[in-house]
Amino acid sequence: MDSGTGGLDGRLPDGTLVAWYGDDFTGAAAVMEVLSFAGLPSVLFVGEPSPERLNKFRAHRCIGIAGTARTRSPEWMDDHLPGAFRLLASLKAPIAHYKVCSTFDSSAEIGSIGKAAEIAAPIFGGSWRPMIVAAPEIGRYQAFGNLFASSGEGTYRLDRHPVMSRHPVTPMAESDVLRHLAQQTSMRLGLIDISDLADGREEAARERELKRGAEIVAIDAMDERTLAKAGRLVWRNRGSGILAIGSQGVEYALIAHWRRSGLLGDGQAALPFSRVERVAVVSGSCSLVTARQIDWASRNNFALLRVNASLAAVPAAWKKEQDRACRKALEELGGGRDPLIFTAHGPDDPAIGEFRDAAAVSGMRTEDMNEAVGTGLGAMLRRIVKRTGISRGVIAGGDTCSHGAAALGAYALTSLAPVAPGGSLCNARSDDADIEGFEIALKGGQMGQSDYFGRIRNGGAKA
Repeated sequence: MDSGTGGLDGRLPDGTLVAWYGDDFTGAAAVMEVLSFAGLPSVLFVGEPSPERLNKFRAHRCIGIAGTARTRSPEWMDDHLPGAFRLLASLKAPIAHYKVCSTFDSSAEIGSIGKAAEIAAPIFGGSWRPMIVAAPEIGRYQAFGNLFASSGEGTYRLDRHPVMSRHPVTPMAESDVLRHLAQQTSMRLGLIDISDLADGREEAARERELKRGAEIVAIDAMDERTLAKAGRLVWRNRGSGILAIGSQGVEYALIAHWRRSGLLGDGQAALPFSRVERVAVVSGSCSLVTARQIDWASRNNFALLRVNASLAAVPAAWKKEQDRACRKALEELGGGRDPLIFTAHGPDDPAIGEFRDAAAVSGMRTEDMNEAVGTGLGAMLRRIVKRTGISRGVIAGGDTCSHGAAALGAYALTSLAPVAPGGSLCNARSDDADIEGFEIALKGGQMGQSDYFGRIRNGGAKA
């Protein structure tokens, strides 16, 4: 343990500072966004990078891998996570981070955070594993272990949230993050609550929880002050390296502490980005937030093109559906409108039930159907880009982004400009000259203003 500085000279240590794995693409990109715009050059790889690709970016201060664990089974995690974790551990960053959704959506069967922690613990080592899910910057708060999330109407306890309590894959029926996590792991859990932070007892509370045998210790946060205290606690007790679990709140907390202690400046100024004439959007999101963004787009020169995702159960039929949508998108672009290809319009869309029924009849696993849909949407965007040369696009939906970015042909992303928290504009890195440098926004279902798609088109300005 040290005094909280990066070393005797009060600097952050050299080399890789943060190494993270995101359990979906939008979440992984949100970590890159927070770090990059704080002035720490960061890169996000689409899956495990080859040694050659990793070496191209070794000068970056923070390195991440975007995965798909949020939609995967524990068996899939056993097969795929150890290699990614060992690669990140080889970077010897003082902070390793398993990034989960800021609404903690997961279950013992799908996207198990507990299972991922069990795999990661022996690889990264350390005497404790802090967990920070709260991120007040994006409307996520935790008090006495209970998680709250904002939506358009207000802030809700997670089990009463109008979207997350009805999530189509992992509905959240429990707001207590430790109760929820206990259903996924036998690792012992502890909590440093908001009263510990308010009274300055966080160090004593950490020792208390470790003496009780806690292996994962959740830390409450409600505002910038408590978030900075959480960051200080993690940084001071990182030892030779620590595994943190949580949302981008982990990075918000560390940055808040680093700034308060003089280890990091105020970050880079927001870079301007220009308006473009045309954008293309593909969306696999079922969220109410995205539905409102689709409604706005319909009134503002976007052409809404629905695709039947249930056809993903039959590959030949799904291919024909993609061909049809691409032809129509090209027609709309030629006529001066921005195509928005979507699979659902909010959580009550009958298409969601049709999708589930198609999966059941076909015998396909839901996760495989979701992969087919996300891959198809990304492939459609790639075809549109290569045919038209448009320079900017959007993929909406956390699961969709995970598969769609790979189908687009990107092997890595770097941050370009902030648009909305959790939905910044990025540059794609690709071996395909038509995709290299393509400007892509990856938007989770809960992220962005109602005019988000217009802001992407208009250079960030309110549309």
